Amino acid sequence: MSQKTLTESGQEGAVEATAAASAKRWWILAVVALAQLMVVLDATIVNIALPSAQADLGFSDGNRQWIVTAYALAFASLLLLGGRIADLFGRKTAFLIGVVGFAAVSALGGAATNFEMLVTARALQGAFGALLAPAALSLLNTTFTDARERARAFSVYGAIAGAGGAVGLLLGGVLTDALDWRWTLYVNVVIAVVAFAGGWLLLHNHRDAANSKLDVPGTLLVAAGLFSLVYGFSNAETHDWSSPETWGFLVAGGALLAAFTWWQTRAAHPLLPLRILLDRNRAASFLAVLISGGGMFGVFLFLTYYLQLNLSFSPTKTGVAFLPMVAALMVAAQVSTTTLVPRIGPKVVIPLGFAVAAVGMAWLTGIGVGSSYLSAVLPQLIVTGFGLGLVMPPAMQLATGGVAAEDAGVASATVNAMQQVGGSIGTALLNTLAASAATDYLAGKDPANKLVQARATIESYTTAFWWSAGLFAVGALITFLLFRRGVPEQDADAAPVVHM
Repeated sequence: MSQKTLTESGQEGAVEATAAASAKRWWILAVVALAQLMVVLDATIVNIALPSAQADLGFSDGNRQWIVTAYALAFASLLLLGGRIADLFGRKTAFLIGVVGFAAVSALGGAATNFEMLVTARALQGAFGALLAPAALSLLNTTFTDARERARAFSVYGAIAGAGGAVGLLLGGVLTDALDWRWTLYVNVVIAVVAFAGGWLLLHNHRDAANSKLDVPGTLLVAAGLFSLVYGFSNAETHDWSSPETWGFLVAGGALLAAFTWWQTRAAHPLLPLRILLDRNRAASFLAVLISGGGMFGVFLFLTYYLQLNLSFSPTKTGVAFLPMVAALMVAAQVSTTTLVPRIGPKVVIPLGFAVAAVGMAWLTGIGVGSSYLSAVLPQLIVTGFGLGLVMPPAMQLATGGVAAEDAGVASATVNAMQQVGGSIGTALLNTLAASAATDYLAGKDPANKLVQARATIESYTTAFWWSAGLFAVGALITFLLFRRGVPEQDADAAPVVHM
């Protein structure tokens, strides 16, 4: 065989190997995205099923919030630990254990015979989710190193992270109407089987931080700090802000997180190396995820109430009503990550997204007692979804891009922690502000009058929407000031290492 023939054969083999590796990467994206969807939708899928679960198990209205809060507390407080475990012991191991554990405790929750069993299952879901979510995101970060492919991958992942809550509402409504509230938990077993099979076949274990050790004091400080912070904001929904159970935990959380930050400058093997936070673009991205997570609850939470209680939508119809927002978010995710940020940088794109989302939320304050979904809700949802699609996917991409391989897991965990803490803060603040607005409206009026009650409810919703719009406006200002001009270097120069 001639030298020329050998060369051509070698080139063809290299092309085929590259194509096979590329195809494998996209299958990995599908598996990772599926696992992430399972974690994200579980934050909302149970919400629609709560009335049915409450009637079945007989727990009180006061206990109802713990079905949601137990998940949020465990998830937020253990995320950084989960991310470090993925770095230390291998992302495939962490991913597979997270998937299996999440499925097992979901089945436990679905089979719950009392309130305590259901709350325990939800807390364990949060714990396994805290292991699974950062492992999934760090796998994405280390698998896609080509700038263009990475942008496409993060457009998908970011869209799922942003729209997962709405998908959860839809799926929760369909399963509750068609089957039973327990299937909002059993469905995770079905998803997990596919995700586990794909992960087992496609992923290879790699420990980038195998020579490091777990920072036990840092783990305890940050877990306790995040727990106290989320718990304090959760208590604000059921207690007054002046209650020690609210401000006491908030102060304790702030002090513990300050102590954690100090310890990270002293620890030999820090849980969260501060070099991850000191880059301006990355810090701006973390804040963007935090703010968007908080503001989104103004859409999901209060609009769900409005559609069901005021417009008499069924759970399934409520979920369907959010689909245009999901579609707009996914389109914007693709445009922002693959076209806009690589060409003009995040300093324009992400603040613009926040501004568009703020306009959508402000527009949504026009709802009334007899408003139509097609005119008073649908266009506003599409605008808000498009704005969030310009924010979340590129922010997640920039927050995890450019970090050392050994820090990929903990950087990914920080992104998830920001979204979770933002959501907890947003829920508590908006609920409190909405309740105060309704109370103020009823002052001096007849509370037994149904029309007055309906208008008071609308007043509470629109107040929450105005505050969400203000939060997005603040996000636009902060990110405009913090992001550097131009295209980030990490988009132009991808890391050379691929772990699959």
